[in-house]
Amino acid sequence: MRTPLCDDLGIEYPIIAFTPSEHVAAAVSRAGGLGVLGCVRFNDPDELDAVLDWMDANTGGRPYGVDIVMPNKVPTEGSAGDLTELIPEEHRAFVERTLRELGVPELPEGEAGAGVLGWLHSVARSHVEVALKHRIVLIANALGSPPDDVIVAAHDKGVQVAALAGRATHARAHVDSGVDIVIAQGYEAGGHTGEIASMVLLPEIVDAVGDEATVVAAGGIGSGRQIAAALALGADGVWMGSYWLTTTEYLETHTKSQTMQDALVAATSADTVRTRIFSGKPARLLKTRWTQAWEQAGAPSALPMPLQNLLVGEAHKRISASGDPSVVAMPVGQIVGRMNAVRPVAEIMAELVGEFDDSVERLNLAR
Repeated sequence: MRTPLCDDLGIEYPIIAFTPSEHVAAAVSRAGGLGVLGCVRFNDPDELDAVLDWMDANTGGRPYGVDIVMPNKVPTEGSAGDLTELIPEEHRAFVERTLRELGVPELPEGEAGAGVLGWLHSVARSHVEVALKHRIVLIANALGSPPDDVIVAAHDKGVQVAALAGRATHARAHVDSGVDIVIAQGYEAGGHTGEIASMVLLPEIVDAVGDEATVVAAGGIGSGRQIAAALALGADGVWMGSYWLTTTEYLETHTKSQTMQDALVAATSADTVRTRIFSGKPARLLKTRWTQAWEQAGAPSALPMPLQNLLVGEAHKRISASGDPSVVAMPVGQIVGRMNAVRPVAEIMAELVGEFDDSVERLNLAR
């Protein structure tokens, strides 16, 4: 399974795990992959700094990375209070009415929640500044190529830069801007995703990039067989996000996510929908009564980033606390159909590597 990506990042297996959980990220790094911590949930740079201190101490000296969100089109800036004022009253009324109709209770006194501000460039830049003070080896941008000065700052620290691409033209632009690793993310992926399936997209991006950058495959990957297929199509490794949501370590960070895991374990690959209601950008979510409510006649259109997430931030907290799997609001890819049990990261990593070896051996015997 070893590829040049392993040497570039100092890892044993070319498996990169994106996750909002520091416990999952650290466990993946300790198991020989590269854990990449999603930073968008951190409104306070000091909180991120403390979590990265924890990562430094709990990865066994193994490398890790971070993922930021800096869209090409700079979203509206401002404080949470100022931005909330821009949200139309009809949207607020719809959310409140929908939660009431779905039977989602209000939060206890003092636990009101709001959306995260990590979608803002100003906050994302603070994430970069904090991360570069730690021993990261990779900064990935979830929404395209980061600004030139961010790439320069990362390279000055010896940190590689990765960017997700949903089209070959996007990949080519990333490489021209100085990105080291292009993450070819197919339509099947969870979270923000494009419209071209992985089987078509990956070889297109490999051909478009050539030898100028490393290509990593993303979208619909949850087995060693799929990792072998990705390498056969020209990738140097894989980027997996959704698959780590049903790990035991995830609950160590997100202690109230048992209901979410129950919903994911019960879902099939047909139980997702691509929508803008999570952040304002197209993202694949688990299909639930919450997503269906936004598809009904009379429902308002999603607001642009970052207003949509601010609109639904408290709703997500209420849904999470409700204990009702039928209303879960969670980004996840079509690979959810394989996420049929809650397991430790180390067990999943061993299974991925073992199945990869078996797949390659089977192909060798068929020659």
